[in-house]
Amino acid sequence: MTITIFITSLLGSMALGMPIAFALLLCGMALMFHLDMFDAQIIAQNVLNGADSFALMAVPFFLLAGEIMNSGGLSKRIVNVALALVGHIKGGLGYVAILAGCVIAALSGSAVADAAALSALMVPMMVAAGHNRNSSAGLVAAAGCIAPVIPPSVGFIVFGVAGGLSITKLFLAGIVPGLLLAGGLVVAWWWVVRKEDAAPAPRLPLKDRLRAVLDGFWALLLPVIIVVGLRMGVFTPTEAAVVAVVYSLVIAVFVYRELKIHQLYELFLTSAKTSAVVMFLMAAALVSAWLITIADLPSLVIEVLEPFLGNKILLMFMIMVLVVVIGTAMDMIPTILILTPVLLPVVKAAGIDPIYFGVLFIMNCAIGLITPPVGTVLNVVAGTSKITMDDIMKGVWPFLLAQLIVLFLLVIFPDLVIVPARWFSGG
Repeated sequence: MTITIFITSLLGSMALGMPIAFALLLCGMALMFHLDMFDAQIIAQNVLNGADSFALMAVPFFLLAGEIMNSGGLSKRIVNVALALVGHIKGGLGYVAILAGCVIAALSGSAVADAAALSALMVPMMVAAGHNRNSSAGLVAAAGCIAPVIPPSVGFIVFGVAGGLSITKLFLAGIVPGLLLAGGLVVAWWWVVRKEDAAPAPRLPLKDRLRAVLDGFWALLLPVIIVVGLRMGVFTPTEAAVVAVVYSLVIAVFVYRELKIHQLYELFLTSAKTSAVVMFLMAAALVSAWLITIADLPSLVIEVLEPFLGNKILLMFMIMVLVVVIGTAMDMIPTILILTPVLLPVVKAAGIDPIYFGVLFIMNCAIGLITPPVGTVLNVVAGTSKITMDDIMKGVWPFLLAQLIVLFLLVIFPDLVIVPARWFSGG
């Protein structure tokens, strides 16, 4: 009965068009009435506690860093570096988009911001070179979804806070899976363009390639600083977010000089609005999470999944299929906030490494950003590329399939995540 009330109240309020945060609050209230313990003070206290987190402060800072990088010329220079290195091979512009997506992902951690920057820069270039517009936009959208997996990642921060796990370990565990997602896109793009007649960009002289690398040096240095700093314990993820903001601001204003002081207000305002949405979602989600614990909902879910607890791979497979289905209808952050308190106790009961589960869970949620019909990143890229949702849905399928294959390969071979994660974290 408790599970039925939880699902019915949540999905029913969402079906009526209620914003996710208010749907979570309503779901919590429904559980309170069911448990005969309604108290407005409990709701208020949990809402305040949900936003009162030092780790969550990393979210607005990383979002602000992404805005500064896109407006200050850092993202553009990363694309130029990738273009100089691999733009001359067949289908090179697609590989440029994938490579640039990986590097930009290591700067901001926001799939929407990365996809918007990449699509504005890459899709017109790819179409002008003769590539199919639908496939080009689909590839860029899929490349943007690498951002929540390669550190720093807003998704890992939210998951770590919701699940009480080390965000630093999640960050470092996401490096190899993020690169494997990129590898899947490389194979898929090779398959898509093998019969195209699009002319590759001319091979640049060594002098020009070195010039592009030197011009992008300061932008490329930031992900190195963040990863090395986290690995060596120099700073926490929240402190790393502040470092990213200060560094990108200095480079954009004083080195590249593409960001003017009068533009900062608009950047701060945009990132503040986005941050407010995430923070309110976290605050509202803690009400539901607290009541899920009080109602012992995870134990009920464990009972339902008990036949699969003895087989870790089969259990992970079933959970990943469930998340894929949910990801077609729900955005990434709400999916994390709703499912983490329910699923994490299940995987712990089955003896599955929670860091490993967290990486695959966030990968799955990231892939959900390009699964129709909701697909937030699909909508963003369709808008910036000036194509319809129907067209971009046709173009994204090969890349969506490639990322799903990588995801389920990691379900079958968990050591591909666990072993590198232990090495990066020094465990």
